[in-house]
Amino acid sequence: MRLYQRADIEAVVKIDLEALARVEAGFAALGQGEAVQPPILSMSMEEFNSEVDVKTAHIAGWERYAIKVSTGAFDNPERGLPSLNGLMMVFSAETGLVEAVLFDEGYLTMARTALAGAIAAKHLSRKNSRRVAVLGAGEQAKRQVEALRLVRDIDTVDIWARRREAAEACAERMREQGVAVHVHDRVHDACRQADIVVTTTPSRVPLLHARDLPEGVHVTAMGSDSPEKRELDASVLTRADAFVCDTHAQSENNGELKAFAGRATPFKVHELGRVVAENQKLRVTEAAITVCDLTGTGVQDTAIAGFALTRLHAD
Repeated sequence: MRLYQRADIEAVVKIDLEALARVEAGFAALGQGEAVQPPILSMSMEEFNSEVDVKTAHIAGWERYAIKVSTGAFDNPERGLPSLNGLMMVFSAETGLVEAVLFDEGYLTMARTALAGAIAAKHLSRKNSRRVAVLGAGEQAKRQVEALRLVRDIDTVDIWARRREAAEACAERMREQGVAVHVHDRVHDACRQADIVVTTTPSRVPLLHARDLPEGVHVTAMGSDSPEKRELDASVLTRADAFVCDTHAQSENNGELKAFAGRATPFKVHELGRVVAENQKLRVTEAAITVCDLTGTGVQDTAIAGFALTRLHAD
């Protein structure tokens, strides 16, 4: 068994096309019914504004699987600490022996989440998309833009966050990627010219409404990953010409389909894995609006952990 620290992992695992292909393969396996993925084990500690999730999956034919423990402590930035942390344990699928423990401190979760956003945009956004609106100013906001640039020629970013100073700081970090960045005081203004909108917040109340959506936009919502969180108003989902999620069950419990709790949705729900595996074309016109709700899946963790171990062994 090998132990790896974040610095070693971060040195060899980047947000690049090879990593994207591995995570995309995980989604495709899930869509083809070739993955075993149990429900998320999740626990919230409201008095500390913190949470922990445990995710895993086995993909048929893959030699390894990962069990990921991911923590979130959302008051940490005020303490000078990162809000996300965690580790991944990698096991042999055949023998059950632990092959490695990746003390990535949440780095691999960050990377695979950003790559999932890029995969959603690759399959659902307009190919000529160049302008993205980002709601939120944390690490994932910057990383989503970085990953999007693997699949679309993004040159302009509009950013909104609850705190203007946080948005300005995030904008400075994004400008290092060589894109023009504009900071806005209203969600509607940030989204007005967007080709793609990405929501990256831990919000518990809807931030984005149908009135904020320009014609032809694609929306990726990735902040709602527990029963308490929500970023999209129900009007966004009903306005969409196509609604996609990583898994239907997770979206109902942890994601944006909570808006229809106990009721049938008035639209068809697609899953991203099948969209990828079957190369489904859900954007039927350039004016269509598409929405993808990402709650985070065990196949992503198994995919990125196996990828990381391959890179670490090769280094």
